[in-house]
Amino acid sequence: MAAPQTPLELFGTDDLVDADDLAIRDTVRRHVEERVRPHLAEWYDAGTLPARELARELGGLGVLGMHLEGYGCAGTSATAYGLACLELEAGDSGLRSLVSVQGSLAMYAIWQHGSEEQRQEWLPRLAAGEAIGCFGLTEADFGSNPAGMRTRAVRDGDDWVLDGTKMWITNGSVADVAVVWARVEDRVRGFVVPTDAPGFSAPAITRKMSLRASVTSELVLDGVRLPGSAVLPGASGLSGPLSCLTEARFGIVFGVLGAARDCLETALDYAGEREIFDRPLAGYQLTQAKLADMTLELGKGMLLALHLGRLKDAGTLRPEQVSLGKLNNVREAIAIARECRTILGAAGITLEHPVMRHANNLESVLTYEGTSEVHQLVIGRALTGHSAFR
Repeated sequence: MAAPQTPLELFGTDDLVDADDLAIRDTVRRHVEERVRPHLAEWYDAGTLPARELARELGGLGVLGMHLEGYGCAGTSATAYGLACLELEAGDSGLRSLVSVQGSLAMYAIWQHGSEEQRQEWLPRLAAGEAIGCFGLTEADFGSNPAGMRTRAVRDGDDWVLDGTKMWITNGSVADVAVVWARVEDRVRGFVVPTDAPGFSAPAITRKMSLRASVTSELVLDGVRLPGSAVLPGASGLSGPLSCLTEARFGIVFGVLGAARDCLETALDYAGEREIFDRPLAGYQLTQAKLADMTLELGKGMLLALHLGRLKDAGTLRPEQVSLGKLNNVREAIAIARECRTILGAAGITLEHPVMRHANNLESVLTYEGTSEVHQLVIGRALTGHSAFR
């Protein structure tokens, strides 16, 4: 019998990554395996996550805002950030979501669009995990169409007063600062909102069947008064929040491959040990066909992610290319998770194995930060020149 290879060994993808980025990946992988994975089933079952403790650990590891420059951020390559997201999501999508929202949404918004005062005040604390950030764009009735948001900001002397609600906000009820997007007359502006401001509350969303090891909240802004300096000076219009979403979607392109890899490696191990009719399940043609097809899609997704990482490191990555990656890799990752569950049979539905947990989480990743339909229309617009959103 030939020595078995792992799926990505078969593709040789490590040869496409430089040594520094591989070292960062391996550090994150060890941390997830040693410090996080032993607790994931318990956290998922209980519907909880020790977000503050994890944020401090991840800040010490250097992964919060790791692809940003200065202000205590590590300044790594985009590819290294992507590989870190892959290893985090190999643990759980909720873990990667914590890091994505912190670094690519809250921190990136302040880093890219904020004032120097806002950067100095928040970025070092967020990078260290001493503070947690969230990103308030989505509303209950306005997800794919953020331009319709009802949250409003009005001038009152030198101050701003915010009223409205945001929905499905990761980190919301544990956040120290929220980047909130609101309508100001005929345009959208961003605001840096300390969560201890009077009128701000963030009730947790419970009874979730997906992303259970993640903090998900509603944001309520009831006459929240902020100084004039709270506005993000570099963002005016929807291009501001959409640029942040592009950053976060890039991490998802890599991240979901971690969930898929974890499912596939679990299925390979199980099939090698489980005996059916006096021989290993892995020795049957139908099982090998499933494993081969899933390996093919995982490897293709990895090659696509690494290509997009090179483009981002070169400064040439376009939003529609990120849509290609998000659409393909999430779609294939959830298909892999579901197929792996069939190999594990009844064992696949328990928290003894990670497969159903990943599958359930990917149901959320499939629709957040741009549904598959939205990304199809982004790609369609790039191909045809015609917008089909309206």
